[in-house]
Amino acid sequence: MIKLNLYQQTEDALLESNPRRKCELTFALAALWQQSKLPRISQVDGIVFKILALDEPGQPVLPELVNPRHLKRRSMSSAAGRIGFLHAFAHIEFNAINIALDAVYRFREMSDEYVSDWLLVASEEAKHFLLLDDCLTERGSFYGEHDAHRGLWDMVCKTRHDILHRMALVPRVMEARGLDVTPSMINKFNQANDLRAVEILEIIYRDEIGHVRIGNFWYQTLCDERKLDSTQTFSDLVDFYMDGKLRGPFNYPARLEAGFEKSELESLEQKELKLIKV
Repeated sequence: MIKLNLYQQTEDALLESNPRRKCELTFALAALWQQSKLPRISQVDGIVFKILALDEPGQPVLPELVNPRHLKRRSMSSAAGRIGFLHAFAHIEFNAINIALDAVYRFREMSDEYVSDWLLVASEEAKHFLLLDDCLTERGSFYGEHDAHRGLWDMVCKTRHDILHRMALVPRVMEARGLDVTPSMINKFNQANDLRAVEILEIIYRDEIGHVRIGNFWYQTLCDERKLDSTQTFSDLVDFYMDGKLRGPFNYPARLEAGFEKSELESLEQKELKLIKV
């Protein structure tokens, strides 16, 4: 009988399609790792645990995933519109659980410290999802009621061949974008006097600064190991994967707290301005 191991347990959580069960498995996984009860076994008695591509991680039948251009526009002026925004945040957090788990599952050459960091991220993303899912339920809605898109996971698939690319393009681009836009969303919920939504988004915002900081740390560590200039490498990767289009404006205080350098942000803004003029 194959005993429990880190990668088997992580794969089980990744493949779980029930969102709340996925959260339970993620919490249990993080707890077992912290208690040193999950060895890093990739092979037992000649049986090699294959790393699955996971083009489609475990996810419920709903929400239906559509092209982002087909998503309905929402308004903060109505309760239904605010539910739509909360649903969009819940979908991001659900994806973020899988993203953090995949970072552990796929890149097995990384250290125990790396595993600990990304299991912490996974458990906090699960906490965020449950907060939002409960909030939707309290409002007579549910996760899956509205269409969503799979843009975050597409970038995960594109970068699964290289840990440095993953750390550059997911935490430093996709997740860091949340640091730019969440404060304005908090303000809008405040204006609507939706204090419960504000409370939840403020928790998420503070935690996400830490998640981007973790991504920045490992990105810089990998650049140092490969003797690469981190700023130029990031610019090159944005060019390759995103045609150089990195959306601003940037939330300087949050991004600086999350480990970005001011000079890098200024350089990226100048790059964006040049692309707009072209």
